[in-house]
Amino acid sequence: GICEADNSRDSESEESEEENPAEMDMICIFSRHFQLSVPKLASRRRAVQELLSDLLHTSHSLFSDSFFPVLEPVIGVGSACEGWSPHKEEDVVYCMFVPLKPPCGYAFHLEPDTLREMPQTSMRVRVELVCTCTREQPDQKMPCFLHNSEEELKRKQVTSLLHTLCTGPYLDGEKIALWFRTFVISAWSVMPQSRHYSMKVLPSCRSCKMELMKASGRSIFVEVVFSVQQGDSDIFLSSQPTEAQFPPSTAWLESCAVAEAKFFKHVSMQAPPHSCHLKCLRLCARLLEGSGLSIYALKTTVMHLLTLIPLSEWQHRYLLMRVDDIMGYLRCCLEEKRLKHFFFGNEDMPEEISLPPAFQEAQPLNLFQHLAQDPHAQTKALQKFDKL
Repeated sequence: GICEADNSRDSESEESEEENPAEMDMICIFSRHFQLSVPKLASRRRAVQELLSDLLHTSHSLFSDSFFPVLEPVIGVGSACEGWSPHKEEDVVYCMFVPLKPPCGYAFHLEPDTLREMPQTSMRVRVELVCTCTREQPDQKMPCFLHNSEEELKRKQVTSLLHTLCTGPYLDGEKIALWFRTFVISAWSVMPQSRHYSMKVLPSCRSCKMELMKASGRSIFVEVVFSVQQGDSDIFLSSQPTEAQFPPSTAWLESCAVAEAKFFKHVSMQAPPHSCHLKCLRLCARLLEGSGLSIYALKTTVMHLLTLIPLSEWQHRYLLMRVDDIMGYLRCCLEEKRLKHFFFGNEDMPEEISLPPAFQEAQPLNLFQHLAQDPHAQTKALQKFDKL
């Protein structure tokens, strides 16, 4: 296969268990110079998750008898929640997925978005009415939307999800984001965190971005992204568009962010203490600045290598070797114009990660397809890489 790592690692197995002092000095220099440790990531992530947990608890008490989507517990995604952010500490954004479930009387159905040709799978979430007549109790506030006339619903002053957070029959990411931002602003004063932070909602189209400011002037940046789970898998549809794609607000993009976070959690539980894989990610991200290679290409490379190289060989003393492996793997992929997406057709996937059948049965997706189609772009990418 492409860029296969040598699992035998003969040179390492022959190496003395004693650490090379010169190499360890170099690792210490790298760690200090590139700030490879970000000790506050975990504590700040916990603070963000606690805040959002409190917000969602408040939302449940406010919206339990309403047509608004049910907000499920948050899932931390992205590099900051995986423990390695490529950014400086003050620029880190803590991204949280909030899965949406249909409220009583509704069902969500995922439909392929056949209206657009996009490299990333796009789907629409059709909202359908479900009969609740048999579940209605005398004290129930929400009538059955399916079997009550519009006049009856108007008389009871009841509004439907379809008329508020949808465009046509489809869930609208922009409308959901606006609803949630309005809720956050109105609910902030009753949050325990309001005693320690001032909060500002930042401009955002399909997510809720917040800046939490301490009296000391330090800020924590949070982004809440709305998502819909595909079945019971770790693949979600995300309301947040990518930099390269800005589809209609009823289009939800397929995201592997939860599966990625779960993979790194799995690795951290299996790896030896003080594993260097997160430091490798952070160091390589710094080394690749200006190369034109995406952080996602780097992350994909490291995920592949974490399944190819035994986790016992990611101990701290192997940091420089693993960095060399990562850069070599990337160089090889650039030469061959092929970098396999980690979650499509990957036989080495840990069984803890749940993927839809389509992912398991798919042919590997090439993240460097654009280089395969454009030889000039590949030549330029190699030249940039070799100048690093």
